[in-house]
Amino acid sequence: MTQKVAVLGTGKIGEAVLSGMIRAGWAPADLLVTARRPERAEELRSRYGVTPVTNPEAAKSADTLILTVKPQDMGTLLDELAPHVPADRLVISGAAGIPTSFFEARLAVGTPVVRVMTNTPALVDAAMSVISAGTHATADHLAHTEEIFGAVGKTLRVPESQQDACTALSGSGPAYFFYLVEAMTDAGILLGLPRDKAHDLIVQSAIGAAVMLRDSGEHPVKLRENVTSPAGTTINAIRELENHGVRAALIAALEAARDRSRELASGNN
Repeated sequence: MTQKVAVLGTGKIGEAVLSGMIRAGWAPADLLVTARRPERAEELRSRYGVTPVTNPEAAKSADTLILTVKPQDMGTLLDELAPHVPADRLVISGAAGIPTSFFEARLAVGTPVVRVMTNTPALVDAAMSVISAGTHATADHLAHTEEIFGAVGKTLRVPESQQDACTALSGSGPAYFFYLVEAMTDAGILLGLPRDKAHDLIVQSAIGAAVMLRDSGEHPVKLRENVTSPAGTTINAIRELENHGVRAALIAALEAARDRSRELASGNN
C-alpha cells in the first residue's frame, strides 16, 4: 500500500529529509510539503516534484506527518492540525526539547507520536537521528520512522528520558566541531599559515580522525595515545588543553545544552 508522507514547515532540515527520501526511492507523488511562504512551497515543487498543500490538507491526506517547525511554533501548528488529524496518523516530531506527551495531549486520543532528534549533517546524508516512541507508537511506527530518517544517515533508538542528553551530544554536536575547527584555524594563522591551508589541514585531519573512530574499533584514548610520543609535540599540546580545563569546559557545555533542552520541554522559550 502506498504511504503518503507530509513534511510540515519545510526548512533546511525538512528539505534534507525530503530530498533524502527521494534519493532512497520514495516517489515525489507520495510526498507532500507545507511552508510558511508560498514562494518557498513553489521552490520545493519545482526542485523535487512534490506537492505543496496547507497544513490541514496534509493532516487529512497524509499517512505520516513530519513536523519540522521550530519548538516555539509547535503549539500553534498543533492547534491548526488537531481538528484534522485522525487517531491513526503517525506524527513524527523533529522539535528539540518537546516531549511526545505535548503532542498526545493536543491530538486525538491514541495518536501515535514518535520523537526524533536529528542534526544538520542530514544535509550531506551523514545525520545522527535519535528516535523515541510515545505512548501509542508501536514497533512498526518506529521502523517506519527509521526508514525515513535512515535515508539521511544513521538512526538510534533510545528511551525518551535520554532525548535531552542526545540533543546535547548529537543534536548540537556538529556546532562544537565547527567551533573547534574555527579555533584551530585561527591557531594555524597565528602560527604563520595562510587561512586556506590551515583550513584544509584541519578539515582533512578531522575527517581522517572521524573515520578512524568509526572504523578502527579502538577506544579514543588508544587512538590518542598512538599519536602521543614521550616528550613529543602532542603531549605538550594535550598538557595545555588540560591546564586550560578544556575537558571540564566541554562537560559543562553539554550539561548546559541538556538543561536548555529541558527548559524547552517545560515551555520556557
